[in-house]
Amino acid sequence: MDLTKLDRYLALILRHKPEVVGITLDNHGWADVSELIVGIAKNNPRFDMDTLERIVATDDKNRYSFNDDKTRIRANQGHSIPVDVELPPTKPPEFLCHGTGEKYVASIDKEGLVTKSRLYVHLSMDTDTATKVGSRHGRPVLYRVASGQMHRDGYTFYLSVNNVWLTKEVPVKYLKKL
Repeated sequence: MDLTKLDRYLALILRHKPEVVGITLDNHGWADVSELIVGIAKNNPRFDMDTLERIVATDDKNRYSFNDDKTRIRANQGHSIPVDVELPPTKPPEFLCHGTGEKYVASIDKEGLVTKSRLYVHLSMDTDTATKVGSRHGRPVLYRVASGQMHRDGYTFYLSVNNVWLTKEVPVKYLKKL
């Protein structure tokens, strides 16, 4: 069984399209594990709880969380569907980073960072992580985000369970290309 493909499929289900396997997410993004397994197993008969646990344990981005008794699962962040993953507003560090591909620079330089199809803009703590993120979109370009000043100016930030910083937007005046 190819865990990488299943990991991507799980991300699609839990972040964007739960209906592809006939499930729904609650308001906080939780899916019933039994329903999820049944839904995925329709197209992948060997998919079971052990496979799901391996995906969650080995996902290098820590995208998923189980509840305490492993009867529910959700993506930690990255949703394009409206869910509240119950993150408290959190004071960010003075600076965060954003990695993107070269093809997006003109738009970012004009509009700032906007959510597009996601619920939040994703920011990284360090340039190494931002570079990895940007590399997924072509030649990476990094921006430094004046997150401390944004926070003082009234913007809200959240820190996901897997240490991705989230905010609704980053206007151009808070960005500096590195």
